[in-house]
Amino acid sequence: MKIILRADSGFCRESLMSWCEANQVEYVFGFARNERLRRIIDPQMQQAAALHRASGQAARVFTEFTYETNTSWSRPRRVVAKAEQIEGKENPRYVVTSLEAASWPAQKLYEQLYCARGDMENRIKEQYSLFAGRVSAATMRANQLRLYLSAAAYVLLSAFRRLALTGTTWARAQCETIRAQLLRIGAQVRITARKVWISIASSYPHWRIFAHAHQQLRC
Repeated sequence: MKIILRADSGFCRESLMSWCEANQVEYVFGFARNERLRRIIDPQMQQAAALHRASGQAARVFTEFTYETNTSWSRPRRVVAKAEQIEGKENPRYVVTSLEAASWPAQKLYEQLYCARGDMENRIKEQYSLFAGRVSAATMRANQLRLYLSAAAYVLLSAFRRLALTGTTWARAQCETIRAQLLRIGAQVRITARKVWISIASSYPHWRIFAHAHQQLRC
């Protein structure tokens, strides 16, 4: 199994990188900006600035180089840089990685692999909204149970979003939005021998999405 550890610049430490290298674990870590790095990518920053002036839009130029700190790193490592010019200022970013350029060229590594970390954090925030944000019980076991239930709720809502809301504007909605606006509604439930009837108020604004979800799940 190939493991890739992805984290922000707070984890860019010699002890962690050297451990990964010794244990066949790949990594992509954010790397804090400094003046030395800025000087290295100066040609790319000038190119990005020229593109920005010509188009009026944010412009990115990617590059990479081998870098070694003066004292804290034990060896040279691959650094990928995004030289970006946005309205009114520069926006350079750097990542250090053990991945090879042949498999992960600079732009692909930054945009598809490293930046996906932000979407992962959104998934964690979604679980917080499903009652995982507060673990204030007196015992660890009780708090653990609360997290188990929250994780189960997230898995169910994520599956509901994937299976029932595909093809709608809700297909990428956050779990809390689905729970609060689509599912947490007043309704009359009648159970007969053969069917369960759910009667929704005529003023319910999302009844078409509700009906679509019901049809998708029936199929």
